[in-house]
Amino acid sequence: MIRTWARGGARAGVARARRIFVLVLPGLWVLGVAAWELSRPTSGQLLQLLAAAPAIACAGTGRRQCVLLGGLCALLALVPLGGPAPEAGPATRAMTCGAILTVICASYLTAGRRLRLVRELERTREIADAAQRLVLRPLPPRIDGVVLAADHLSASEGAAVGGDLYEVVGTPHGVRAVIGDVRGHGLEAIGTVAAMLGSFREVVYDEPELGGVLRRLERSHQRHLRERARAEHPVAGGAELPGPMSPLAEEFVTVLLLEVARDGSVTALNCGHPWPYRIGGRAVDPVAPAEPLPPLGLFPLPDELTAVCCGQLGPGEGLFLHTDGAADARDAAGEFFPLTQELRSSVEAPAARLGPSPSGVVEDVRKALLRHAGGRLTDDVALLMLCNDRLRVPAQAAPGRHAEPGCVAEPGCVEAGRAE
Repeated sequence: MIRTWARGGARAGVARARRIFVLVLPGLWVLGVAAWELSRPTSGQLLQLLAAAPAIACAGTGRRQCVLLGGLCALLALVPLGGPAPEAGPATRAMTCGAILTVICASYLTAGRRLRLVRELERTREIADAAQRLVLRPLPPRIDGVVLAADHLSASEGAAVGGDLYEVVGTPHGVRAVIGDVRGHGLEAIGTVAAMLGSFREVVYDEPELGGVLRRLERSHQRHLRERARAEHPVAGGAELPGPMSPLAEEFVTVLLLEVARDGSVTALNCGHPWPYRIGGRAVDPVAPAEPLPPLGLFPLPDELTAVCCGQLGPGEGLFLHTDGAADARDAAGEFFPLTQELRSSVEAPAARLGPSPSGVVEDVRKALLRHAGGRLTDDVALLMLCNDRLRVPAQAAPGRHAEPGCVAEPGCVEAGRAE
């Protein structure tokens, strides 16, 4: 959120500087033409260049400035700055003044249409940003003792969402997270992303096991494909899933489901998605407890779905999740992005001496990724980090009894049931 405000402030500053520059440029143009005519008279021929000043003003400042500056230029065209000459008689100056007034009228109408288009574009962007925030909504900084940070980079210019998805929800079963990658990228995959996220946000509270959540996601994906087939091929009716020859038959989604329990234990179900990295202190280790299942949409899920254990997160330890767009990003020489190395550099930095900061790690990887790819991404990228911020609280002795040995409270401990 802070980065969004900073980017918005930077864009506003650049726009303000551009408006000031375009406002000053026509004045400098008029002064330059007048000074040249006074120092080296051209019998008024150079004054015809004054007609360019209103056009410059209308191009960057607005209609009012266009009229004021145009009127000034028209008056200057009537003034014999270079002295009387046959070539610069009243008729010539009147023609120059008329040409300037014609430019003023044309520029005035053009600037009005441009302003209307700009307002319409700004309104469209506001609506698009609001819609994109509903699809891939910003995560809160903390959920039930788990600190969060996430970022998304779309391969489509100007888009805030694409074919990657993530979400984290606090439920009675624990903090549950999903990260996935829809086949394809950019704006074409947003429909599938919206369907998957909408289903996850609904079922994550109801299903006590991750296997039930994954099956509901599979059914949601199949239903979405049937609706797409019905919309794209209304004659076929779309009653069944697209056949082998249909382009929709190859639509799939990689999904990684995680659950962080109150005691810090992590369980997961993986359908063709990259496994996360475990970050503890200055150590960065890939997590790969089992072979992943096939992506959703390629094959039916097996009858038995048992979540695999990914260990336990102690206080201050975290998991870094990503889509394959991060690991597969290449530079100009074709070298892959060294994700593991960048993660280690981030957690070993002096600023991370107190422990990994999810927002700091995500921001470091994002900057390094854009720098490695030269700002040109060929695939969407989603980054997500979860850090266990629950502090261990020793068991309290009953009233009138002494605490057992080893149960001395650590400095800075707080109650396990503190409000988030």
